[in-house]
Amino acid sequence: MTKITGPESSASSSSPKGAIPGRTYDSTVSSVGQTERAEQVPLILRSALFRKNREKSWERLETLVSRLDQKGVGSLTPEEATELPLLYQSAVSSLALARNIVLDRNLTLYLENLVLRGYIGVYGPRQEFWEVVRNFFSRDFPRAVRYLKWHILIIMGIFIVGLASGFLEVASNPESFHRFVPMSLSDLRGPGSTAEELLEDEIFAPWPGFEKSFIAFASYLFEHNSQVAFLSFGFGFALGIPTVIIIFDNGQALGAMTAIHSLNGITVEFIGWLSIHGVTELLAIFIAAAAGLGVAQKFIFAGRKRRLSNLAHEGHTSASAMVGVVFMLLLAGLIEGGFRQLLGSTFLRFFVASLTLFMWSYYFIFFGREDDS
Repeated sequence: MTKITGPESSASSSSPKGAIPGRTYDSTVSSVGQTERAEQVPLILRSALFRKNREKSWERLETLVSRLDQKGVGSLTPEEATELPLLYQSAVSSLALARNIVLDRNLTLYLENLVLRGYIGVYGPRQEFWEVVRNFFSRDFPRAVRYLKWHILIIMGIFIVGLASGFLEVASNPESFHRFVPMSLSDLRGPGSTAEELLEDEIFAPWPGFEKSFIAFASYLFEHNSQVAFLSFGFGFALGIPTVIIIFDNGQALGAMTAIHSLNGITVEFIGWLSIHGVTELLAIFIAAAAGLGVAQKFIFAGRKRRLSNLAHEGHTSASAMVGVVFMLLLAGLIEGGFRQLLGSTFLRFFVASLTLFMWSYYFIFFGREDDS
């Protein structure tokens, strides 16, 4: 028997469940509203489930990273050290999902911060500050100096040529002294200086006291020497030509001062007075200039590698060398600013200079040798 359908049965079949009889409904609007509510409910559920299933691993990662920040890698057990990268990878995956399914912004920010801290904990340096310092002075600095050994020899040769040039010029014509040594650096030295003045007011001058020596004079010496060293290094990027000129000029200045003392018959006393700090000071300047030459060499003679790659490699070595140079210049400034005048004997000054030269030579030749490739 055929079922007869009319308007009532058609309306009732399209009306939503629980609809009031006789009332007309828009099926399109009703379905949209239901879809929006259906989407909102799963989103809230997904956010809750997302936190519930992963929150414990986040808290565990946060605990390990916080301990790593406060106490270092030594505070982690072998099992925790193995667990850390796994937790970090899980947090990275959680962050990617959080961004894709549009969870609340606060959770995304929390995960971004946690992933950043986890990255530093997993891939960051494993050494504490004092361990980094110890490794630098016991390995990185002497290795950098050995790497630059040929450049250092070239710089020393240029300096010696300048020294001989200045010495011969002033020895034959004392009036040319100020062509090589500016008035600001000459102090009491000059063509008219006598041996007594140079000995009493310079070479064997009394110690000026702790405050003047270490605070004023030593700071001035460190600043001046640092300018020479950093200019010598920095001009390596200008193909090394200004570096050569600076070293040659400084050699001429020292040669001119040596000539003035030689003309007064006190060459030995002057060299003893100079050597006690000069060993450390000149060696530091030679290393800085050699680092500049190393940069110039890698820039000019790139070989098969790209210039930027060469400069990046050379920059790492040069940075290690320059950090050590700063330490050496600070030490030289302290010696020149006070300890030199405490030793009133030329013999003692030569002894200290010889001991200093031996210590630096041993340090640069043998320290960190086991790590050389």
